[in-house]
Amino acid sequence: MEQIINSLVQFWQYTGFANCTWQNLAMILIGIGFITVAILKEWEPLLLVPIGFGMIVGNIPMFPGLNIGIYEDGSVLNILYQGVKQGWYPPLIFLGIGAMTDFSALISQPRLILIGAAAQMGIFGAYLLALAFGFAPNEAGAIGIIGGADGPTAIFLSSKLAPDLMGAIAVSAYSYMALVPVIQRPIMLLLTTKKERLIRMPAPRAVSQREKIIFPIIGFLTTAFIVPSGLPLLGMLFFGNLLKESGVTRRLAETARGPLVDVVTTLIGLTVGASTQADKFLSAKSLLIFGLGLLSFVIATTSGVLFVKLFNLFLKEGRKINPLIGNAGVSAVPDSARVSEVVGREFDSTNHLLMHAMGPNVAGVIGSAVAAGILLSFLG
Repeated sequence: MEQIINSLVQFWQYTGFANCTWQNLAMILIGIGFITVAILKEWEPLLLVPIGFGMIVGNIPMFPGLNIGIYEDGSVLNILYQGVKQGWYPPLIFLGIGAMTDFSALISQPRLILIGAAAQMGIFGAYLLALAFGFAPNEAGAIGIIGGADGPTAIFLSSKLAPDLMGAIAVSAYSYMALVPVIQRPIMLLLTTKKERLIRMPAPRAVSQREKIIFPIIGFLTTAFIVPSGLPLLGMLFFGNLLKESGVTRRLAETARGPLVDVVTTLIGLTVGASTQADKFLSAKSLLIFGLGLLSFVIATTSGVLFVKLFNLFLKEGRKINPLIGNAGVSAVPDSARVSEVVGREFDSTNHLLMHAMGPNVAGVIGSAVAAGILLSFLG
């Protein structure tokens, strides 16, 4: 009888109930919240559902030493997490992004790349704020990249500069990407007048197939020579686009933008979520990172809109840019461009801004990778 009781006691010690803390329960509830929002609101469900479930997985209380946790060397979760920790997953996602991106809007209106560049002020603004709050320069650089609104880039840079903060940075980046419509709309309305919101832009010119093929080669050579440290992201982005536009590698392009990116997105979301173990994630520093992440999005959106307003001072009538596409300079493709379209149609249902907003939007993808390369080059 005593042996049975001892066995039951030992079994109890190995259960989650015996090892549970309020912090575990809090993180599990946050994970459930992510899943709920993703399903009910349809805010970035392909990201928030894996991240939310990963939070639940990573915060199941367990007896130490079972070699199943994400931070225990050799465990299955730890092996899958290496793709995040070592920065393998983000370049693969960029390959898929390149294979599904049409750069025609940017090629036809090269001036729109300036909006994408202006929106990167969110990255450097957050970097300076993080320094002011006492973060080390490498940590501040990793936090600042949240302003690029690009989850894979945030993971890639934080894995190099601040691995200990990667969970908070990645969750913050993906959370605010899902909240792009909520964050950007009031800023856009605050900074623009009714007259500006009604500006009609001339239709972009048609882009030839030859231009589409040449663009990823020229784009890669230009950006890679400027910031060689951004090679893993920029190289895969432009390579994926070349697969799409060449017309002779359809199977490779379809694999890159379909099964490959789906598998990697699932793994990156699940493992990033699981990395938010309560004992490592719940801290004042994590909350501060979330606050700085929000400010970086605000700065990025504000910079994009204000830059367009400034640029318009030097443009003739008929050539002016609707400042509602300034928000699209962040890298959240195509969500921020959709926000431009939706807000624009609130004031003129016949004024479609989506095709114009995609220009700065894809420029933002390139810009965030370039900014990551710049930060890596002098902080890495």
